[in-house]
Amino acid sequence: MFNPRFLVVSLGNPLPKYESLHSAGHFALNGLVRVLKQSSFREMTFGKLACRVSQGPKYTLVQSPTLMNISGSFVAKAWQEMVKQHDASTLSLVIVHDELEKAFGDVRLTPWDRSHRGHNGIKSVKNSLSQSKYPSSPFARVAIGIGRPMERDAATVSKFVLDQISPEQRKVLEEVVPWDVSRRLLELEDEWRAELQP
Repeated sequence: MFNPRFLVVSLGNPLPKYESLHSAGHFALNGLVRVLKQSSFREMTFGKLACRVSQGPKYTLVQSPTLMNISGSFVAKAWQEMVKQHDASTLSLVIVHDELEKAFGDVRLTPWDRSHRGHNGIKSVKNSLSQSKYPSSPFARVAIGIGRPMERDAATVSKFVLDQISPEQRKVLEEVVPWDVSRRLLELEDEWRAELQP
């Protein structure tokens, strides 16, 4: 019987200190708890670090507590913790992250092996965790568009992703985007089910 579980980890810089577009994944998970009708986030030790976790029968939602660029080690440890508790063949890892260039609020299911395109959080995760060790576990990414600045130089891009977000942006990320994230999770589950059917 197909009974999948998902470890859904958002990347970003820790809230509430860094309320920026770069933490779009964290804001989306704030709202996803409500959309999935799960218990509220609570502080607990997971992946050997104190972090915010919401556990449900199918989804374990976790906000990475580290700075974006060094997320990999935490994600790898959180995944290993889940694998100790459940059969790896029933587990999927989903990373929720911001994505430059895509329209603000656009939510896409993205193949794990697609290029990180300069996203240091994704780069860190891929350097710390190899999907080839878990061939029966679907690894995937859910990318949340945050738009783009007019100029492409590094300083402008950095300011764009790290500046304080507006209340309007936060509202979209916490109240609209989570519904699309939940739909992408269902898409992933459907693809996984289809692969398992003879």
